[in-house]
Amino acid sequence: MSWETIGLEWDGDVATITVDRPDRLNAMNVETLEALEEALSEARDARALVLTGAGEKAFVAGADIGYMADLSVPEAQAYAELGHRVTDAIETFPAPVIAAINGYAFGGGCELALAADLRVASERAMLGQTEIDLGIVPGWGGTQRLSRLVGDELARRLVFFGERLDAQDAHRFGLVGELVAHDELDSHVAEMAAELAAKPKYALQAAKESLNQVHESDQSDGLTYERRLWSGLFGTADQHEGMTAFVEDREPDFE
Repeated sequence: MSWETIGLEWDGDVATITVDRPDRLNAMNVETLEALEEALSEARDARALVLTGAGEKAFVAGADIGYMADLSVPEAQAYAELGHRVTDAIETFPAPVIAAINGYAFGGGCELALAADLRVASERAMLGQTEIDLGIVPGWGGTQRLSRLVGDELARRLVFFGERLDAQDAHRFGLVGELVAHDELDSHVAEMAAELAAKPKYALQAAKESLNQVHESDQSDGLTYERRLWSGLFGTADQHEGMTAFVEDREPDFE
């Protein structure tokens, strides 16, 4: 299969999925999310998967705010469910998934990275759950996965303030597991993926399933709650102002 904004390449048993909208900093519109969902299904025989973004500036800068700005609550719920299907597909992918974070990873882009098994960042990367200044909250799993990775206090700070962490701080706080020079990111991640692909396939799959099970009992309810909260914010004055201000490239004036 082929898609306009998603690339899928193979190197032996390693699959690489690239979000390819560099002119929009790889922001995830509906078509791109749907294509990513299909690509994840297409790549399910991989023994290791790399997820990255095209261009020099962004991994995935976030969801498509221009599209979201005028969503109704039911439309927002459907969009949240699509985003959750994609992040769930990354988290439950049969093989290890490495997020190669080559630039901006904000909002939904950060949530895609959170759903991966391993996160390797370029020295140019910046990460954050920046939704608060749009009048909404993380809606693709960020409120649940972030605190499990960096701890409750830091997760609250990142979500409440919409703070952006540079690559060094993201590594120091444990948001990414490894930090490498920008020009070495692709080759380093390729080596990691090749090493993982050479491991025993079914043992590695079992290890991933067992590790994921640690959070399974609570996460499902939390994700459902998050979807409801996220979509319920659409139609509020703050959501409309936050996204309109973003589209118009000005500071928001919240109530």
